[in-house]
Amino acid sequence: MSTFSHPTLPRSDIVAILSESQIVTIWETDLINPSPKFVSDVYASLLIHLDLLQDDHGQVDFVALQRFENPDMHVDSVRVMNLFNKIKEILAAVGCPVNFTLDDLVRPDTHRTAKFLSAIINFILHKLFTSKSSCISSKCTLNAEIAQYNEAREKEMPLVEEIDAKIKELRQTVSNLNNHQLSLRASLRKLKEKSKELDEKISRAEFDLVQSVQENANLQSRIVQSPDKLQRALVEKNAIQLEAKNSESLAMQTYQEKSAIVDAYTKALKKMSKHFAQMQAIQEQVNSAKSIEKEVKQLKTKLSDEGVLEMSLEAKVVERQGKAEQLDEYRRQLEKERDLRCEEAKKELNNVKLDVESRRHDLEARERNVEALLAEVDAVTSKMNSCKDLEVSKQQELLKKCEEVVNEFHQYSHTIMGLLSKIDVAGC
Repeated sequence: MSTFSHPTLPRSDIVAILSESQIVTIWETDLINPSPKFVSDVYASLLIHLDLLQDDHGQVDFVALQRFENPDMHVDSVRVMNLFNKIKEILAAVGCPVNFTLDDLVRPDTHRTAKFLSAIINFILHKLFTSKSSCISSKCTLNAEIAQYNEAREKEMPLVEEIDAKIKELRQTVSNLNNHQLSLRASLRKLKEKSKELDEKISRAEFDLVQSVQENANLQSRIVQSPDKLQRALVEKNAIQLEAKNSESLAMQTYQEKSAIVDAYTKALKKMSKHFAQMQAIQEQVNSAKSIEKEVKQLKTKLSDEGVLEMSLEAKVVERQGKAEQLDEYRRQLEKERDLRCEEAKKELNNVKLDVESRRHDLEARERNVEALLAEVDAVTSKMNSCKDLEVSKQQELLKKCEEVVNEFHQYSHTIMGLLSKIDVAGC
């Protein structure tokens, strides 16, 4: 498992990681002499990468600006304070040991900026490593689900094949029934046409019968006593009766034919009703077959979609594996560089410790020598003080003697001068 830490990264590593992660492109010279605008842009890019800051973070809330008397004068300060609070929150969340202050945005320092950037970048690398581990576990889960789907698909393949065969049979039956239905409809149309013709014939016969009856009544009213006229009337009547009988027999025949046609229609209707019931049952079977076919298509679509999803997931897994391998390689390189630098730092620390130890020994020896010299100086000082006291006493004694000698000299000189004066006077 990866553990999160806060080592300060070299400037070259910071530049490389930010560039490879497509967060922001910077140069080492920017980190050596960071400007307020530079550090603000870099921190904003890191926060946007972590989804903690929006792309339009430069826009200030209008409601917040309404609290100021002159909002135009406070736009930049409010923006800086918002960014400062976000940076402070993320650094506190990642546990950065150094406290982030407002001076780090306004007057950035090289070492402190590198420390803060290293803390956030280490958190990003740690998060990326954790997401990689979760991606591997999710890949295992997806592989298990894919295996289950494949197993279920293999189990359902015989049922799908059986349903396909039934669907083909039902389609053939439906086409045959449709053809039979078309032939029955053609027969029904022909029967309807014949029925219409018979109805017209019966109507004409009934109309002719009515006309014959009316003519017979007219003829009976026209009967006269004249035998010739009566004979002609009887002949005409017989002819009319004969024609009426013929019309009646024709109407009876037409009625019988119509009854036969109606019976045929009734039988055809019964057969058609039976066929219609069969067709409804077949239609229900067809509908069920269509629903089954639809379900099969949905299953096939689902299986194809799952295949596409599986391929896309495999592609994503391969891509993430490539990225993970690159990150592993980069992590190994960083670990190697870290180990080398740690070894170098340990060596330098050991050398410094040895140098400090030797210097400490030298300082201790020097302290002992200084203490001995101080003791000697104290002894010499005491001797010098005693000598000075002796010399002062001797000087005082010598002064006294000198004063005595001078006094004696003065006295002697006065005596000599008196003697000389006396001698001069005596000589004169």
